[in-house]
Amino acid sequence: MKKLGIVVTDPHDWTAQALMQEAESKGFETYYPDLEQIETSIDSSVSHKAGDICLSELDAIIIRDMGPGKNDAHVFRFDVLRQLEQSGILIVNPPTAIQNAANKFYASCLMADAGIPTPRTFVSQEAEKALDIIDKLDDAVIKPVFGYKGIGINRIKNGIILAPDGTEEKTNAKDLVKEIIDEKGMLYIQEFIENSGQDIRAFVVDGKVTGAIYRKAPQGWWLNNLSQGGTPIACKLTAEQERMCIAAAETIGAMYAGVDLIESDNGYFVLEINATPSGAGIYKSLNINVAEHIITAIDSRLEKTGL
Repeated sequence: MKKLGIVVTDPHDWTAQALMQEAESKGFETYYPDLEQIETSIDSSVSHKAGDICLSELDAIIIRDMGPGKNDAHVFRFDVLRQLEQSGILIVNPPTAIQNAANKFYASCLMADAGIPTPRTFVSQEAEKALDIIDKLDDAVIKPVFGYKGIGINRIKNGIILAPDGTEEKTNAKDLVKEIIDEKGMLYIQEFIENSGQDIRAFVVDGKVTGAIYRKAPQGWWLNNLSQGGTPIACKLTAEQERMCIAAAETIGAMYAGVDLIESDNGYFVLEINATPSGAGIYKSLNINVAEHIITAIDSRLEKTGL
């Protein structure tokens, strides 16, 4: 029986539950390691354990999330996954893919090098230069390089900070930019793409789009994330959009990914890519269980290795 580890912090998470149920229905012997419990022993060989689970004895591991922790702890967890991958264990998504997607700056570089359209992007380490870039763009979005669920995203239009619902914030834009650079040491800036109040989340698994949804923002809002009040609506992608999404997932090295597209008068752009995406929105809108596709893809890859 094939042994599968499913790494998740919240066992009640929809995607984690779906993966657990699908893996068990496919006959996998399932384990649920907690990366916060990893202990490594290095002697004549390397052994990684998470509680009572010996990670080196698993055939495959799905990473739903890396869990909370300080920087050194996260680096350690990624290094453990890298070593397990090098030893022949199938890691989904690979640690490199998760890191590529999590780092918005590096993901933007990879997309540009692959010829995938993205919003104009700028990075500065100096507040005055960052403010100059924002002024020239007229309408810009500043984001945490490492962020999720739309948290920490700010829009600055004509020097005024706009809240997600479009109202003006009282905070001074210059003060915000200086505060972020003082704290983070740099600022990631993207041109705001005018849109109809919605973007697209496409779910890619093993080189195919399994489903896509519009994420429609509440009336007057400019932020579309489901976690920020957006509504999922069924979406039918064009062949060009499908190719863009598949290429984006391949570019970061992900077996499965959530790819976010935005439409403008100048075409479509890839906003972001998520290598640990939730499948809940796709399921609620389309009744498509992405966990089935992920587990099937893992099963297929293991069979090809003789397991």
